Amino acid sequence: MSPTPSFDSVEHTISSLAEVGYLADRRLATTVYLQTRLEKPVLLEGPAGVGKTELARALAETTGRRMVRLQCYEGQDESRALYEWDYGKQMLYTQMLREKIGEIVGSSTDIAGAVEEIGAHEDVFFSERFLSTRPLLEAIRSETPVVLLVDEIDRSDEALEAVLLEILAEGQISIPELGTFIAQHPPYVVLTSNNTRELSSALKRRCLHLFLDYPDAERELEIIRSKSTGLGDALTEHLVQVVRGLRELDLRKPPSISEAVDWARTLTVLGIAELGTEELESTLSVVLKYDKDLARAREQLDELVKGESPASAGAALAGTARPADRDGREVRSAKDEPGRHGPGTYGERSQPGDGGHPAPPRVSAGQGERSFTSKFRRRGNE
Repeated sequence: MSPTPSFDSVEHTISSLAEVGYLADRRLATTVYLQTRLEKPVLLEGPAGVGKTELARALAETTGRRMVRLQCYEGQDESRALYEWDYGKQMLYTQMLREKIGEIVGSSTDIAGAVEEIGAHEDVFFSERFLSTRPLLEAIRSETPVVLLVDEIDRSDEALEAVLLEILAEGQISIPELGTFIAQHPPYVVLTSNNTRELSSALKRRCLHLFLDYPDAERELEIIRSKSTGLGDALTEHLVQVVRGLRELDLRKPPSISEAVDWARTLTVLGIAELGTEELESTLSVVLKYDKDLARAREQLDELVKGESPASAGAALAGTARPADRDGREVRSAKDEPGRHGPGTYGERSQPGDGGHPAPPRVSAGQGERSFTSKFRRRGNE
């Protein structure tokens, strides 16, 4: 039987998460509340550092559940996520069985009886005694309620998504040698994605879906203040303006909320009393991780400190300045518009005079045949 839901209402969800330091807006709190009531997994998509992973930790702390985490990565197979057999123990058992084979079949009078005796011991070979549980199976077999975090599911291969479907839909895992394990307490499942690839519709269909983007300035300011960074209110407000200005630049990795919190703590440690260009430039590496991003930010930092918002390169591609309230997803998708790099960039043929790379010369069928024949003729003479 499932435990009693942890939240009584959306308002209770907001206040409960706030008690553990997670400030959720009503849209996110509604999704979490429905998760606990409908017992459905939640898929959180959005840029890195906006609080997707932190929500799972806050949910575990609020509900008193243990958190089980599966960190996804490229090339991950199901044995690392579900279970695998302990081959070392199995080999040791095989050796023991071989040494005791005489005692096992000693009471048998014929071959059929001896086979039956050995077969009874072979069944132990694939049993729970030799089963090494991994995060997914651990969450299903747990005797106490847990929060299962499947972090950065977009980094894994599509095969892992297929493995997850049974867990997400039925709350169970099937092991061919042992049967089906059904969760005694269905876990609260939180999946996160940074949108590095598109997830399958089958996985999305089984989840409550929510896109988490960067919050508005007021909420971001509230979040940073709640982290007790030690930075004064006025400086924190100024820092938030600078961070949001950096996100308007065409950066490879815009600063996240967590990095903004780190920046505030860094400034506190250094005893910065006023946010000037020199002070921020010396600590830019706290929030920007690529050389080109640092160079671009330094060019605009003086304007950002003064409160002037530079036009983003993403908006320049469209020929218009970026509105202050423009959806961040639109900005990121603008960077992926076909043809933005010009003709010839990906090897397609360009027409003469279009400004792209010159088209490759055409080769007739006869020329190709003669070249192929001469190649093998030369090899035969070597």
